[in-house]
Amino acid sequence: MARALIFPGQGSQTVGMGQALAEAFPGAREVFEEVDDALGRNLSALMWDGPMEELTLTANAQPALMAHSIAMLRVLQKEAGLDVENAMFVAGHSLGEYSALCAAGALSLAQTAKLLRTRGEAMQASVPAGEGAMAALIGADLGTAQKAIDGAKGEGVCEIANDNAPGQVVISGAKTRVEAVCAGAKEFGIKMAKLLPVSAPFHSSLMQPAADVMAKALEKAEIKAPKLPLVANVTAQEVVAPGEIRNLLVQQVTGRVRWTESVGYMESKGCDKFVEIGTGKVLAGLVKRIAKEAQMISVGEPGDIDAFVKF
Repeated sequence: MARALIFPGQGSQTVGMGQALAEAFPGAREVFEEVDDALGRNLSALMWDGPMEELTLTANAQPALMAHSIAMLRVLQKEAGLDVENAMFVAGHSLGEYSALCAAGALSLAQTAKLLRTRGEAMQASVPAGEGAMAALIGADLGTAQKAIDGAKGEGVCEIANDNAPGQVVISGAKTRVEAVCAGAKEFGIKMAKLLPVSAPFHSSLMQPAADVMAKALEKAEIKAPKLPLVANVTAQEVVAPGEIRNLLVQQVTGRVRWTESVGYMESKGCDKFVEIGTGKVLAGLVKRIAKEAQMISVGEPGDIDAFVKF
């Protein structure tokens, strides 16, 4: 039985995330305190008390989701005997890639928090508020999604941002163009097109200014070889070389999240157990649709530890 440790991305955040962990385990509390210190602000108070509108801001949601994932990881290591190096791969969805690299020892916790705040601020600043959008196309494959994009009227960029699972493709770009694709989606046999509650068109070429900011930030960051391979969003292949990881993290800002291919790659290498660590159960749901024979578990609360031990 070979397992992969996977880490959630933006959209999973919720008020109260990580609070029960911090109250139950000193090791988890230390993670939240270290992130607060690194950022010079009380992010954990925002995570636990809200308001949701502020928590959902990209510059807050990204380090918050990472902090919850790493706090849960530390608890599993201490309380449930998790040895990260016994896993086959780490992977994460978008910002979750940073959580994965932190878990694998490639980035320090403080550095990961700072990089994610920079990433969130830069992504938010790349496109004026209200000018970008993202939408999920349900019941679409990549080919159908591209036809719907090509067939939509209107100016501006619209690109495939995430290949999340069979039947779930996310598009991103200029708001008017994304809305035009949604309006015409049924003509291409797409079941449903749903605008997502995000503040910017992530993983599209409109994010190039943010990629430039991250190139400079990552140039200064110390990246070590991870203790186990990362399956990268951009290539859906494994990577361990620090220089290559740095380049892929820059490309990831504008590049497509190839989640279907990433899970397929891990499965093809013999991975048959997936452990989602952090907030929510979004990735477990996607994995279920991609690797139908695999087992999966989501762990983010104290009550999940016993199930993990038996997993």
